[in-house]
Amino acid sequence: MALDPAEQHLRHVEKDVLIPKIMREKARERCSEQVEDFTRCCKDSGILMVLKCRKENSALKDCLTAYYNDPAFYEECKLEYLKEREEFRKTGVPTKKRLQKLPTTM
Repeated sequence: MALDPAEQHLRHVEKDVLIPKIMREKARERCSEQVEDFTRCCKDSGILMVLKCRKENSALKDCLTAYYNDPAFYEECKLEYLKEREEFRKTGVPTKKRLQKLPTTM
């Protein structure tokens, strides 16, 4: 599904807030192993987590930063956002509400 070039204009809030939000969510999914390792370390270390979890924190930060700095990843998230926006403009229903209204059993 190709997007109309006129529909690809982005407002400031879309570039600076909404697309980066999608990037953060997708990057956390793709770095789930590092997220789990860091979370487990923090739970096991209590108040000493700052000292004990440096390695896990560094691995998580490196994974996330690699995605945040990848232009292809940005374009992928931008395209996802534009498709969601186009669907919202057609239906008037936000993506999250559309997904919530789907029946859980048939």
